[in-house]
Amino acid sequence: MNDEAHHDRPALGRSFHKGHGLGNDYFVFEEGTSWRATPSAIERVCHRWEGPGSDGVVVLLRGERAPFRLRMFNPDGSEFERSGNGLRILAAYLFRTGRVASDPFEVETGGDRVRMQVHGADGRGEYDVSVHMGRASTGVEAVAARPEVGPVEGRLSVDGVGSLLAEFVSVGNPHCVVFGEMDPWRQLERASLDRLGPALTRHEIFAHGVNVQIARILSTDRIEFLVWERGVGHTAASGTSACAVAVAAVASGRLPPGDKTLVMEGGTLHVSVSERLDVVLRGPVRAVYDAELDAGFARVLGGGNLPGPAAAVEPSGASGSNAGEQHQAGGGEEAVR
Repeated sequence: MNDEAHHDRPALGRSFHKGHGLGNDYFVFEEGTSWRATPSAIERVCHRWEGPGSDGVVVLLRGERAPFRLRMFNPDGSEFERSGNGLRILAAYLFRTGRVASDPFEVETGGDRVRMQVHGADGRGEYDVSVHMGRASTGVEAVAARPEVGPVEGRLSVDGVGSLLAEFVSVGNPHCVVFGEMDPWRQLERASLDRLGPALTRHEIFAHGVNVQIARILSTDRIEFLVWERGVGHTAASGTSACAVAVAAVASGRLPPGDKTLVMEGGTLHVSVSERLDVVLRGPVRAVYDAELDAGFARVLGGGNLPGPAAAVEPSGASGSNAGEQHQAGGGEEAVR
C-alpha cells in the first residue's frame, strides 16, 4: 500500500490500550514518536495474526483536558468519522487514566464535538458509558449518495440481489438500513448479510462507501440486526449502527420516538431517539489490557522514517516486551495471556 501521500497522519507512541464494546474491539494510541499511522501501518497493527489485532484504532491527539481531539482508523487503513464503540472505549480509557471523572465531557472527532459520560465502573474492568451522538440526518444527501444513480421511489437496485427498500441515515458516518419485512432478510441470516453487505457498501450510489445493517423490529422498543461495517466487514456489534437502525425505524414511521433496545450478535445497546432525531447511545465497555509494541515492530511500521533521533525507539517503561505483549491492566484487572 502506498503511504507517500499520508504525511498528515499522526505519529504515535508504542503504548496502547485495548477495550471492546460487545466484542467490537478498538485500540487507543496516543501521539508519540515511534511510528506513523499510515494506511499500511494501521492495517498491520489491526491484523489478527501479524499484529495485535482489532476492529480499528482510536488516536488520542495531544491534550490532557477536554475537549480531547481524536482521529479514527479502520483495519484497512482508511480514516473514518466516528464509532460509537470506539468513542466509548476511549471514554473508559480516559476515566482509567484519571483525565475524566463521572461528569460529562466533550471530544472532537470528524469535525464535530461529541459529549460523553462514564456513569460508573464495576471494579472488574467494565464501564457504563453513554455518548450523545448529536442529531441524525436521513435521506440521500445525508450519506453523500449520488442522486443520479438512485434510489427510485425509495428503492435501490442492487446487482445480484434485486430492488431493496433502504433507509439512509447519518449519525456522523453513513449507514444504509434494510428492514426484514420480506424474505430473504426476514430471518437475519449470516448468509444474507454476506450477500447484501459487500454489494451495498461498494454500491456506486455511495460516494464514500456505507455501513450496512439488516434489521428486524421485534416490538415497539426492541430491534435486532446484523452489521456489515465499511472498511471492516461483518462485525458482532457496532455503536453507530445501533444508532442508525433506531433512527431509521423512527424516521420511517415504523416505531415511535423513545428509548430502544438494539440487539446484536455481541449483545445489546440502548439508544434514545427524540422526535427531532437527537440520539444518545449507552452500554457497557470492557477494558481488556494495556500493552506496548516492540521497538523493532514499530520500526517495521515505519517509525524509522519519522524525523529526529527519537523516531526509531521510544523510551519504554518495561523491558523485553514483544509486539502485542499484554501487561497487567490498571484497576486490579488480571493480564490476558
